[in-house]
Amino acid sequence: MNIWQSCAVAALASLCAPGAHAQSSVTLFGLLDAGVSYVSNEGGHGSAKFDDGIYTPSMVGLRGSEDIGGGTRVIFQLVNQFAFGNGAIIGNGLFARTAYVGMQNDRFGTLTLGNQYEFMADTLFFSGIDAAGDVGGLYNLRNGPFQKLALPGNPTGAFDWDRMAGSQRVANSVKYVSPVVGGLKAGALYAFGGVPGSIGAGNTVSVSLDYEAGPFGAAAAYTNQKYGAQPGSVATSVRNWGAGAHYQLGQVKVSALFTTVRNAANGGAAWMSEFGGVWQLTGPIRIGADYMYMKGNAVLDDNHAHQVTATLQYSLSKRTMVYASGVWQRASSGAHAQINGVMDPDGASSGANQAIARVGIHTIF
Repeated sequence: MNIWQSCAVAALASLCAPGAHAQSSVTLFGLLDAGVSYVSNEGGHGSAKFDDGIYTPSMVGLRGSEDIGGGTRVIFQLVNQFAFGNGAIIGNGLFARTAYVGMQNDRFGTLTLGNQYEFMADTLFFSGIDAAGDVGGLYNLRNGPFQKLALPGNPTGAFDWDRMAGSQRVANSVKYVSPVVGGLKAGALYAFGGVPGSIGAGNTVSVSLDYEAGPFGAAAAYTNQKYGAQPGSVATSVRNWGAGAHYQLGQVKVSALFTTVRNAANGGAAWMSEFGGVWQLTGPIRIGADYMYMKGNAVLDDNHAHQVTATLQYSLSKRTMVYASGVWQRASSGAHAQINGVMDPDGASSGANQAIARVGIHTIF
């Protein structure tokens, strides 16, 4: 179980409202992550910095549930992400991380409306298939020497290009997740673009299929997000798809993942393959390692990169751990390595290599 799965059941307090035929609850929950990182080469210089929100984002939220009978519950979730170092809110709004309301039924599934995750993140990352959820966090997600990918509104042009960090929530969306039948679960999301005079312009479509059977799990997801379209113009889009699997063998979990991205505006495209694992040693110690290979097409100068990550974690309690991790990326000759999450103006390396060493503390409530 990775930290994202753990936080789903973590709670500081629950408030119950009495009722003759219904039971309601509201739960406060959160994740806090802070530490010190050393980056070997940012624009030709090494740097040491306080960096937070790396193993997971630092955030606090409310989730609620009201039983309205017949096995149906009304649910909602409001989540605020913030910079732990100075307390500043991250995103455009108090609950910019997620904000949704909907209905849930064990027989018919879950339907939610609002600002929420699409299925690249929801199915491939939060389910534990992407090893970055256990090994390295944000630094071990995808960026690489692909600045020319030029994704719209992206701070580096390629930050989190396969959407695994959940950094690209989908506003104005309607999302359905089926109940689990024979280990199989499906999902679909549609977001309205809000472009006057056009129903399809600016919309987002995302679908997924997830299978779990004992220690084995596999999933696939697809997301297509349109942008930049106005009446009379041609819509362009960013398209992602991916598939992966994981297997739990005693105290060891191994996983494999393949993801892609294509920016229709400039034809830039990249793919990534990843293999990783974690081992829960005797007592509170856990170790993990991960390898990924990223490759861009001709628009991205055929750049490619290898990335290796390792982590050592020590649990102080069921909720709190300290950890040390290291990430090394080597890009192709002539390319500039850039590890995900290094977003300073000169964040890319001046050469083909970049490495990060980090120590931190993480807690959930």
